[in-house]
Amino acid sequence: MSRFLTILLATLGSAALLGGAFLFQAFGYPPCAMCIWQRWPHGIAIAVGLIAMMLPGRVLPVIGALAATTTAAIGIFHTGVERDWWEGPSSCTGSGQSLGSLSGGDLLATDGPRLVMCDVVSWELFGLSMASWNALLSLVLVALWISALRRS
Repeated sequence: MSRFLTILLATLGSAALLGGAFLFQAFGYPPCAMCIWQRWPHGIAIAVGLIAMMLPGRVLPVIGALAATTTAAIGIFHTGVERDWWEGPSSCTGSGQSLGSLSGGDLLATDGPRLVMCDVVSWELFGLSMASWNALLSLVLVALWISALRRS
């Protein structure tokens, strides 16, 4: 497979994962903070991929691989938070807000932004959450970027 085709596949892979995230959001699965963190590296990988298809060299595939590795690492960390393997950020997990600081009106309110917890799995397929799928598929993208690097 050529360098161009490998970069194209990696770029389209990030675009598909990012598009899927927005599609799930449109279907009523609002993202938590860690979900949003996983989106940024895909955006970077897409931009890098578009440039790398036009310019030769080894630097851009390295940056693409780092972006895919970053989103995979965040996905693995997020999976661990969801599965209670380790603590997540207090700002988006069950330990972040104490009920004592909320008024009765806050607890009963239905308006305003919906708090989405990072330690709750909102959707899964074959026992894997969206964060887990992002991590696994992003590792495939890492392999594609490394393959493109070897062809540079």
